[in-house]
Amino acid sequence: MTIPTFTLNNDVVMPAVGFGVFQTAPEATASAVEEALRVGYRHVDTAAAYGNEREVGEALRRSGLSRDEVFLETKVWITDYGYEKTLHAFDKAVGKLGVEQLDLLILHQALPGEFALTVQAYRALEKLYADGKVRAVGVSNFMPEHLDRLLAETELVPAVDQIEVHPYFRQSELMAYDVERGILNQAWSPIGGITFYGDGSKGSTLQDPVIGDIAAAHGKTPAQVMLRWHLQQGRQVIPKSVTPARIAENFQVFDFDLTVDQLASIDSLDTGIRGGPEPEDITRANFAIDIPEA
Repeated sequence: MTIPTFTLNNDVVMPAVGFGVFQTAPEATASAVEEALRVGYRHVDTAAAYGNEREVGEALRRSGLSRDEVFLETKVWITDYGYEKTLHAFDKAVGKLGVEQLDLLILHQALPGEFALTVQAYRALEKLYADGKVRAVGVSNFMPEHLDRLLAETELVPAVDQIEVHPYFRQSELMAYDVERGILNQAWSPIGGITFYGDGSKGSTLQDPVIGDIAAAHGKTPAQVMLRWHLQQGRQVIPKSVTPARIAENFQVFDFDLTVDQLASIDSLDTGIRGGPEPEDITRANFAIDIPEA
């Protein structure tokens, strides 16, 4: 099948659905990615901080696919911010992945309290882009105020902003900001999993009755409905799983359409409660991780 795509702001083409490996243990990563590639995924999203880049590379080699058939994305962690350190972070990443070029390299967090380091790191990404070592550059968990600061001091508009988006946390203002500037919204945690309500209690989008009713109407699962919701609203998604049946299920989202009313019903579920850490709270003191050389 032909996988739908998004065209980034520098004309690089990216599959609409990718495969994520956040919180996937290294020992489970290679087999999960290999299964995803077998099913038909052609985009894999990893990160230095995940500790599984080496296993992603192993799966790519095992798959038998040529390098140009798979869109490969990874992220630089905050402990490797700074111009020279970020250039070296690229070297570490491609060494573990076993490739020479990345399709997309992004900064994992804004690091607001030391933003000069963030700017230096992004300038390193610009250098890697100019040298043809990466095909596109982007950011993750950057809010409008962070992007304003970055755009004021750098040349390249990020191609992607990878952000937490799911029915219980939409970030509609941030998404509109990105769209206005030609930045593709890429949803991490697109299905939500265990999420939070305003009263602090937990719930799962997979058990939400509104989503369940829409799924029943289409003969689809709640997860498939949520992924379709993202795609129809112009977001790229990177669902994750280590279960073969779920890996396949999450890719079977191109054969139905939600109605305008159904999209609006899912929009209305937004609680405004973030599941991940607040971007403003990310500091090297609290979130430092040493990224090994190999």
